[in-house]
Amino acid sequence: MTDVDFGAGPYQVAGPQQASLADILERVLDKGIVIAGDIKVDLLDIELLTIRLRLFVASVDTAKKAGIDWWETDPALSSRASRNALEDENRELRARLKELEGDPAGG
Repeated sequence: MTDVDFGAGPYQVAGPQQASLADILERVLDKGIVIAGDIKVDLLDIELLTIRLRLFVASVDTAKKAGIDWWETDPALSSRASRNALEDENRELRARLKELEGDPAGG
């Protein structure tokens, strides 16, 4: 803000507001932002390659509100999902082993 005197007393004139990078980042993460784009490579009207890019930048809470939570079920990103995947695989392998050996207790 700048003080300006028009003869009747000082007035404050608002200049352009400046936002810090942290303020902008906070707004983006709070609301979320989607960036989408397609790259197509054609040769003589023949489509050779299409790449579709979709980027959603948001906080974890905002993403969950949007129904996006794939990182919770991806074993490469979540220790809980990794543990669950290992338990499921172990259970399946035990069942297959039991089948192949012919469970003597069960028949």
